[in-house]
Amino acid sequence: MSATAAAARVAGIEAYGVAGNPPRPQLLALVELAAQVCHVPSAALHLITASEQIAAGQHGDGPLVCPLEESLCAAVVEEPEPVFVTDASRDPRFCSNPFVDGRRDSVRCYAAQPLVTPAGVRIGALCLAGPEPRSLTAEERRALATLAARAVDVLELDRRTAQLAAVEGRLRGIREELRRANDQLAVFAGQAAHDLRNPLTSVSMSLQLLQEQRSVLEDADARWMVGRALTGAERMQALIEELVGYAQVGGQPGHEPVEVAELVGQVRADLADVLAGATLVVEGELPVVCGDRAQLAIVLANLVTNAVRFSAPVHTPVVTFRARPAGSGWRLEVADNGPGVPVEERERVFEPLVRLDKSVPGAGLGLSVCRRIVRAHGGSIGISEGPAGGTLVWLELPDADVSGE
Repeated sequence: MSATAAAARVAGIEAYGVAGNPPRPQLLALVELAAQVCHVPSAALHLITASEQIAAGQHGDGPLVCPLEESLCAAVVEEPEPVFVTDASRDPRFCSNPFVDGRRDSVRCYAAQPLVTPAGVRIGALCLAGPEPRSLTAEERRALATLAARAVDVLELDRRTAQLAAVEGRLRGIREELRRANDQLAVFAGQAAHDLRNPLTSVSMSLQLLQEQRSVLEDADARWMVGRALTGAERMQALIEELVGYAQVGGQPGHEPVEVAELVGQVRADLADVLAGATLVVEGELPVVCGDRAQLAIVLANLVTNAVRFSAPVHTPVVTFRARPAGSGWRLEVADNGPGVPVEERERVFEPLVRLDKSVPGAGLGLSVCRRIVRAHGGSIGISEGPAGGTLVWLELPDADVSGE
């Protein structure tokens, strides 16, 4: 038995996590079925480690663990083909084994069907043993091969399930860490906005008073500088308002039926200036969803505003709004005819302060606010390519009936 093969086998067995654990019910059932189908009193799923033979499943008499020097399976684990022995007492590989010569048992009929992992590593065998000399029929041999393959499938499934559970555990930790970081950012945004608002108000008022002074009114350069300062103060005020909005939304939303058609009408009225020169198209009937009307209005207003702002430099903006069923809720879609968002950036744009096109005004908080609100509603939001080649932002929300259960 080569050292390389032995090391690969031990690593394979360790990956399945069977050593030191109770036999799995599925493996016990397979072993019992093998004994019944092949008409022998004993069957076992033997795994060969560096020092011992372990029974991952067993039917009939026999030790769960035995040293390699007493293992019948260890003698043939590296054989290229399955082993079928009519009388082990006449086979030189087994005749002096204590399970054959009477010291511990008197095995005669013996069979070992290799357990081969998807990586091609032989980790042991599905073994049969009986007290009387006999040969297995062709049908019994085929059944033994099938059951051995299924046993490996069970081990693989358990291994991958354990891996998925570990990944899910790590993801839960990451999500919790992100949630805490997001909450901390919201608190910071709210505090920063509060701390900046009062001094900025004083600066703006002083600039407005200065703008009215005769010396400024009579000096073109002074008027230009004061006007520029006021414009900058207004931009800063707008950014502060965005920070305040980011800090406030996404808490515990209300749960009430919301007519999406009415919501779109409200957004159309509120954004009359933004939509000047643009077209807002509503396709099909709009549903009733469950949520917080004010917060959902913020989401739609942000999405429509983004669609217009990012389309305008390329085309006359056409924004299309539609809805369709999605599972137990509804999928709302806002599509535009703008330049679109590259696939590799479609997740990043939901992060706070991310701006792909800095020529478009804003702090880069709009989509982050939308995600906070939608997630607080138990929904999801994402970006794909729109029918016109632009951006399609979709969000899925529960319908009113689901929320009331």
